[in-house]
Amino acid sequence: MQTFVIVGNGVAGIEAAFTIRKSRSPREARIVVISDETDYFFSRTALMYAYMDMMQRRDLEPYERGFYDAQRIERVRGRVVDIDGKAHTVTLNNGESLKYDKLLLATGARPRNFGWGGLDDVKDGLVHFVSMANLDNCERLTPSTKQAVVVGGGLIGIELVECLLHHKIQVTFLIREPWYWPIALGPEEAQFVAQHMKDHGVDIRLEEEIKTIEVDASGRVSALVTNKDNRLPCQMLGVAVGVGAETDWLKSCTTPIKTNRGICVNTAFATDVEDVFAAGDCCEIVDEHESYTETIWYSAKLHGQEAANAMMDLPVHYKRPLFYNSSKFFEIEYTTVGKVVNLPDGTPRCTANTPPRISAKGSCISTAKWWASTCLAHDGTIRSREMDSRRSFSRFC
Repeated sequence: MQTFVIVGNGVAGIEAAFTIRKSRSPREARIVVISDETDYFFSRTALMYAYMDMMQRRDLEPYERGFYDAQRIERVRGRVVDIDGKAHTVTLNNGESLKYDKLLLATGARPRNFGWGGLDDVKDGLVHFVSMANLDNCERLTPSTKQAVVVGGGLIGIELVECLLHHKIQVTFLIREPWYWPIALGPEEAQFVAQHMKDHGVDIRLEEEIKTIEVDASGRVSALVTNKDNRLPCQMLGVAVGVGAETDWLKSCTTPIKTNRGICVNTAFATDVEDVFAAGDCCEIVDEHESYTETIWYSAKLHGQEAANAMMDLPVHYKRPLFYNSSKFFEIEYTTVGKVVNLPDGTPRCTANTPPRISAKGSCISTAKWWASTCLAHDGTIRSREMDSRRSFSRFC
């Protein structure tokens, strides 16, 4: 019997566990999943619905709790603090050691902070929004918060803004770029989203960012000063300025594992240490042409499946799939397919509003081949989700 140890019970880790179990019976494979965050896998993308009281925490778990035992997938609550590649063991923070035949690191990513003035003085009031512990912190602070500032113009930022508004908190949204989410939206689409946020009472500040954070006598955030010398009183500061691979803990391991922006893996998700693999937000894929990270839920799920196949000695050569993402913020349905940024100079684009409350954009490299498309809708229907980009945009243009 082989022992497969998986560190991390996010979507990459759990998908790997399920993929292995589909191919290997309990007599052939022991599967152990280690996590120090929660006992059961939960949908990280649904945290906002728990914060807005639309779902109970148990509802965030997509699988029945008995499913893991039924599949003979062992769950261990703890944190891995050491890897010994020669001995094929991992050591937990309680001193316990586990032997593995194949090891998968799926430790995810951690939120980033920048080096703002006053940050070292902050003892309370600064929140992130990517983990269950972050949700706990937000809920603890909410009753004593009247004003909040959120910094970071991406999906996590706008989700946190929406949650705070739900709790009747006055919100200022700092976006250092010229428009909201420029890595995914063009100026026309960003204006569409920004106006919708303003209609809900959000104070949006473009090209404005934190210069200094102020705290009260207890160390809780009390205000911040921006690069435009505006002072914004707040009792909660939401930081959503991106994530970085969770790799710092590897520096003290018995067996060093190569890292750069993430844990370096080849196209079979293998690290430079024999029988050790990595997948999801924590890994950096290195192939013959480029190295890249994919910090997105859909990719992490695919990583887990492919890494599991590689751990079972099946042939794997991962190729970055066509980019896809979807979300919903406020009443806006958002879907994007393909490459929407860093397109070649001169790439034709078109933007259309049809019907009036649906905004769509496409970029093409010929009249017959579409490179990418984005669709936004807030009319209460599912038309944006069903929209076929090639048909729709050929009609629009």
